[in-house]
Amino acid sequence: MNFRYFLFVILFVSFFSYSLQAKSADPYKVLGVERDANQRQIQKAFHKLSLKYHPDKNKNKGAQEKFAEINNAYEILSDEEKRKNYDMYGDETGRPRFEAGPGGPGGYSHFSGGHPGNSHFNFRPDEFQRMGRQGNSKSFSFSFGGNPSGGGNSFGGVGMEDMFSNLFGGGAKEGWNPFGGSAGSRSKSGTSSRSIPTISSKSFKNEIAEKGVTWLILSYTPTSKGHHVLESMIGEVGSLLEGAIKVGSINCQDEKSLCKELGITPSHSARVFAYTYEAIDKASLTEYNGDMDSRSLKVFCQNHLPRFSKRVDLSRIDFPSSTENLPRVMLLSNKKDTPVIWRALSGLYRKRFTFYDVEVGGISDPAVKKLGVDALPAVVGWLSNGEKHVLKTGITVKKLKSAVDELSLLLDSFEKKNKKASSARQGKNPQGNDSEGKQLPLLMASNLGSLCGDNTPLCIIGVFRSSKAREKLESVLSNVSKKSLMRQQNQISSSGVSISYALLDANKQASFLNSFDKKGFKSMDKFLVAYKPKKQKFAAFTNEITMEEVERFIGSVLNGDVNFSKTLQKPVLK
Repeated sequence: MNFRYFLFVILFVSFFSYSLQAKSADPYKVLGVERDANQRQIQKAFHKLSLKYHPDKNKNKGAQEKFAEINNAYEILSDEEKRKNYDMYGDETGRPRFEAGPGGPGGYSHFSGGHPGNSHFNFRPDEFQRMGRQGNSKSFSFSFGGNPSGGGNSFGGVGMEDMFSNLFGGGAKEGWNPFGGSAGSRSKSGTSSRSIPTISSKSFKNEIAEKGVTWLILSYTPTSKGHHVLESMIGEVGSLLEGAIKVGSINCQDEKSLCKELGITPSHSARVFAYTYEAIDKASLTEYNGDMDSRSLKVFCQNHLPRFSKRVDLSRIDFPSSTENLPRVMLLSNKKDTPVIWRALSGLYRKRFTFYDVEVGGISDPAVKKLGVDALPAVVGWLSNGEKHVLKTGITVKKLKSAVDELSLLLDSFEKKNKKASSARQGKNPQGNDSEGKQLPLLMASNLGSLCGDNTPLCIIGVFRSSKAREKLESVLSNVSKKSLMRQQNQISSSGVSISYALLDANKQASFLNSFDKKGFKSMDKFLVAYKPKKQKFAAFTNEITMEEVERFIGSVLNGDVNFSKTLQKPVLK
């Protein structure tokens, strides 16, 4: 054998043995799992160990080496192809590896392909041959399972270039050396296919920005520490909250402009951010600095979901008048906080609906029955004209994503209905104004006697504090007054009671309201007062102002189903 080749092989074996030492540990033993462990068990073991040995929490060299070992083990076992290769060949690449031979420290090593009959070589320190040079040299015997007489060289027909090709995936080329690698391309160690989508500037603009969806984003560079740990955690949390959040990663080395735009500064460690909406028109990034486990990261995501749904008291709903042009939807459930599903939807539809949610004890609650809800959880909607619809009751949730998808279809359908109703209203009134809303008189000292004097059995007063509230009251009361319940304002109702309708500016007539209530209903922007002037009694309606609810209230008054209270003094207008 040519001594140059022999020396070259010795150098190669020494180097390769050293390079494999870090990866020689059994990944199953490193993670402490059985060989038949499923991916969930492997993932849990990895997360537990990575939390314990993460470099951010353990600065000693031993912990950092252990962390690298854990990463390598997880990289093998989390990839089905690599795991299969390891189980068959003892190496995740599917190529043979060096293993300890018999005899302990004084024994030998062999190179094995994992199956009987496959190529191998061995060397024993006690086997010597003279190589044709002066002095003694240790000799090593090599066998690659070929026919020794078949040819060409003492390696059984397998040349040095073929051997290197088997180990590194390419033939030995000019300029190659066992320590520096080949001049050609070679895959970087530690690189694995990512399980979460890659975010580019283009995909960020088209799929993320202004979409109202919460994203969990990993930022890294190829040299970032903890990349694989965080990537795995994000993938798991993304699966757990699928439908409420989306996940992705940004390589800040490749996407420098995007990272700069988002205010992400490349770091020696990988970082995690929540991209979410605290304001309807503006999203922001919040960095995760919690514990390195999926449960904590999941809680972080839930805490950073949109909060565009307003919690209300069902017995005293007062919808803001600034949202009159949008349809409204309200979720009724037994949850003490706004459910994840509803928060996710409030982000997706933040510019198309106004969201509310309420905690209720059950369907026996009179306020729930009043809405026409027969099972919980339920979604009730109001068109922009105030018309109420029970959209869905008895909602069941099997998976978060399917629930979000189902309710999204429900909202889309209700939005179409609202547009149709708005178009019909615009057709009747091209100017977009409610002509009926200008027909109700404003209650003042000059007309108090004629509108709400002792000769009027019942006076319905719409009280407002803002122009929006006045418009709402004018529209609803004018339409309700023309229903069959009361054929004409200031005339006899179907029950034989004369009813008068008027509006009152609470900002200018505080003393009038103080006659009914010591605080003058100061917390209310709009409400109704049913006033019986002759008996000096009243009843207040502070719930939602819609045609349906107002008509129901007045009907109850006429039927004697509403309790009236005595006024503190006789109301007087200035």
